[in-house]
Amino acid sequence: MSWFFLCVGLLIGGYFIYGAFVEKVFGINAKRQTPAFTKTDGVDYVPMSKGKVYLIQLLNIAGVGPIFGPILGALYGPAAMLWIVLGCIFAGAVHDYFSGMLSVRNNGESVPSLAGKYLGKGAKHFMNVFAIILLLLVGVVFISAPAGLLAKLTGWDLSIFVGIIFFYYLIATIVPVDKIIGRLYPFFGALLVFMSVGLTIALIVSSEHSLLPGVEIGDFLTNLNPNDMPLWPALFITIACGAISGFHATQSPLMARCVENESNGRFVFFGAMIGEGIIALIWCAIALSFFGGVEGLNAGMAGNPANVVYEASTGLLGAVGGFLAVLGVIVLPITSGDTAFRSARLILAEFFKMPQTELPKRLMFAIPLFAAGAVLTQVDFGVIWRYFGVANQATAVMMLWTASAYLLRLNKFHWICTIPAMFMTTVVISFMLSSPTLGAGLPIMLSTIAGIVSTLVITGLVMIRTKGKGEIEAVAEES
Repeated sequence: MSWFFLCVGLLIGGYFIYGAFVEKVFGINAKRQTPAFTKTDGVDYVPMSKGKVYLIQLLNIAGVGPIFGPILGALYGPAAMLWIVLGCIFAGAVHDYFSGMLSVRNNGESVPSLAGKYLGKGAKHFMNVFAIILLLLVGVVFISAPAGLLAKLTGWDLSIFVGIIFFYYLIATIVPVDKIIGRLYPFFGALLVFMSVGLTIALIVSSEHSLLPGVEIGDFLTNLNPNDMPLWPALFITIACGAISGFHATQSPLMARCVENESNGRFVFFGAMIGEGIIALIWCAIALSFFGGVEGLNAGMAGNPANVVYEASTGLLGAVGGFLAVLGVIVLPITSGDTAFRSARLILAEFFKMPQTELPKRLMFAIPLFAAGAVLTQVDFGVIWRYFGVANQATAVMMLWTASAYLLRLNKFHWICTIPAMFMTTVVISFMLSSPTLGAGLPIMLSTIAGIVSTLVITGLVMIRTKGKGEIEAVAEES
């Protein structure tokens, strides 16, 4: 039990200590007007209070990823918890902070525009295509997962819930951000708190289950996967949300358009990622504890992490409490799926330079996006999830390099972004080269060496091309 609370304590301490350091390196300007005021349009640019923006940001980023990912990652043992803690503090929260604050500094622009500004036009075009693909995959994943859980709870046909969620997504994508998202998310947040806190307390007081039974310090550095799956680099792709997720880079600009002051950035962006890390820790601990270890988890999961959610929730909280907990799990992906399509609409609008104040212009982008999403729902969920995982972490890599380039331009301490960018670049390249289904199927050692060499080359290129550039522009940005 003490290991779990130690991990939670480290995450909270990371917010106050490392978060303050990251904020200092970035250099906030509390007197500088944010896009919420300079570009107010009543649709996407709407000033909101710090608490409301934090809650919406948390629900935007905390989709099914910080639940399903940590459950799948728990098959590797407590090493998954170690990655959640370290990844969340030193990579994920930094990634989210810069994706949000760079957007605040650049009129609420989305990640492709930011990549183009700090890494070049090639990066912008690459990210435009890549971000749209990622957001479509996210939208589909976050339709299939909650629809499946709802069908399991009610016994109704899966297609009914797919249609209902699709319809909600369409409405939430085109109406002003404060009409649905701003009003419903506080209620959804209550469900999220109930799910997280309720399940943790139930596990602690349970007479049948113990929190992390028999876990020793050596287990955090050991691969306990019962299927002999290699920990490197698969664990760092499997657990994305909760540690570091490129999807968040597409979501942070949504709230960057609503932040009232730059001083709110650490709480909203860094803090929301820490909150998601705690959610991920809870589900990783539940997966390891409820089933008595990785062997029992492997059997209980039966290839689908949704089974773990259902069994653990009803087993710990009973029928009614379990229903509410599962409902909270259902809400998480839905509150990310709607904003995934909304982000895709805004990225397309930026690319075609088309204002979104008029409803017909919003529908012009939303309808084709939902048509493509409907087609993707027919693809096997397992296939979609694998491609989502790789696309997600590749997007995180691009955002971290964008932030690193920004700091290099200002001659600031760029290593807070460069080091996690280097690590995640190596992870993605190594995984792509070693994966037999998504890449070349090369041996792990050869793939890792190629990943390290490629990362060093990329690091050199970024430093040479950006260091010391844009100093005059940077002074203007911060004034």
